[in-house]
Amino acid sequence: MRITIVSLFPETFAAWVGSSIVGRAAAAGLVAFRFVQLRDFAHDRHRTVDDYAYGGGAGMVLKPEPFFEAVESLEGGPGRVVLLSARGRPFTHDDAVRYSLAPALTLLCGHYKDVDQRVAEGLGAEEVSIGDFVLSGGEPAALCVLDAVVRLLPGALGDHESASGDSHYEGLLSPPSYTRPPEFRGMAVPEVLRSGNHADIEAWRRREAERLTRERRPDLWARLHD
Repeated sequence: MRITIVSLFPETFAAWVGSSIVGRAAAAGLVAFRFVQLRDFAHDRHRTVDDYAYGGGAGMVLKPEPFFEAVESLEGGPGRVVLLSARGRPFTHDDAVRYSLAPALTLLCGHYKDVDQRVAEGLGAEEVSIGDFVLSGGEPAALCVLDAVVRLLPGALGDHESASGDSHYEGLLSPPSYTRPPEFRGMAVPEVLRSGNHADIEAWRRREAERLTRERRPDLWARLHD
């Protein structure tokens, strides 16, 4: 898979994509990254990529021309294009699965007040958000999407079960996890997890996953029972 990130701050991604699961996936040839500096596609001597908003209001808006030229310059094409935006629909596990199946993914990072709407419309970009809050730029959100996608690539985690037990994989939150020691500061690991009875353990994990989903994410629980 090839992932391209178009950003005013492409250097912010270097440490993350070279470490942990994402770094190992890149080293193994499962994913290749390409980072594009948006200002490289500005044509004035100040490398200007933003301007005032039509209609007035505070804040600057990123211009459409640099984004279009950056995406159109990509050798092999951009693949699926995603614009990280507080106005976008919520990014979900299903989106991560869908993106991971594409041969190429391009993430567009906004900054300042907004991105000219013609970028999303003209480039056929999906607008997605990672939560109901506003970030200074799209870079942190792009990192979240990138990580969620790469860990789903076959071979990235070493075994499929590592991903299949995650929260949201089957629409439920994951059950609690425990490790050694069996007791710590008066808090004990549930006896069933130390019983060695795999059927009982799986039943306990399912009950806990359902309980936590009902309590913490009633929206997910309701979706499961539509």
